[in-house]
Amino acid sequence: MALVTSTEMFKKAYEGGYAIGAFNVNNMEIIQGIVEAAKEEKSALILQVSAGARKYASPIYLKKLVEAALEDSGLDIVLHLDHGENFDICKKCVDDGFTSVMIDASHLPFEENIRVTKEVVEYAHAHGVVVEAELGRLAGVEDAVNVKKEDASYTDPDQAVEFVERTGIDSLAIAIGTSHGAYKFQGEPNLDFERLDIITKKLDGFPLVLHGASTVLPEFVELCNKYGGNIPGAQGVPEDMLRRAAKAGVCKINIDTDLRLAMTAAIRKHFVENPADFDPRKYLGPAREAIKGMVQHKIKNVLGSSNTCL
Repeated sequence: MALVTSTEMFKKAYEGGYAIGAFNVNNMEIIQGIVEAAKEEKSALILQVSAGARKYASPIYLKKLVEAALEDSGLDIVLHLDHGENFDICKKCVDDGFTSVMIDASHLPFEENIRVTKEVVEYAHAHGVVVEAELGRLAGVEDAVNVKKEDASYTDPDQAVEFVERTGIDSLAIAIGTSHGAYKFQGEPNLDFERLDIITKKLDGFPLVLHGASTVLPEFVELCNKYGGNIPGAQGVPEDMLRRAAKAGVCKINIDTDLRLAMTAAIRKHFVENPADFDPRKYLGPAREAIKGMVQHKIKNVLGSSNTCL
């Protein structure tokens, strides 16, 4: 049991045609639900911390919770910085013991993205930490990420090759039609699998990453709305599309919104059915179980990563 990098995980995932789930964490119950699911499924696991999580819980609290999860579960886990805004944030997380960082300079011009990313790679690699970067821009809103639809852009395959070669990154987040948040599509969901296939062929054996890849499971949306929520029309990436991507070179699939929906649905239901309860353990317990069940489903039926822990 240890905090590890994603290098060997991604190698096995690429060769095995499956993806590793990268689940965003914000508090103890979320971490426990995810880790318990991964332990039962014997799945490789990435826990990732966003800007919103750092602001809400503080990195030191989250890191200590992850360390407790390591000891309790016996799993090897990657601790990953999600959407690092600049070099300083990435450096801080490397220094704090994260084993993987993402530098997201995708909003910058191509050459500037390369310059900033390369700076992070040089520092991280010198400290034994792996680096993810992004090329292309996903639409949507999630924590510190806020990109209008008209500002989104798909990843150019030729640029992807140049970007990987010049920066020395360990994995690349690509834009093929996914988006952040609970409202990913208006109308029929669609991902550019032709573009993915071209990128995979040009970057043979290189691990790709999908951000904004929650399915926004209808049962949780319906449960939220049934018990007082107001999230009509929420729609995510169909699970069969994610499974297809996992077989085509995508080694890491990010999941956040589905965690939020599972937890919120369970809490809303509990409050309506048990209006006298005011003990947080009474409603956070079912929320933790809802997360565990959802994550197990993802691992078994979508990611295909059961029985893959190192």
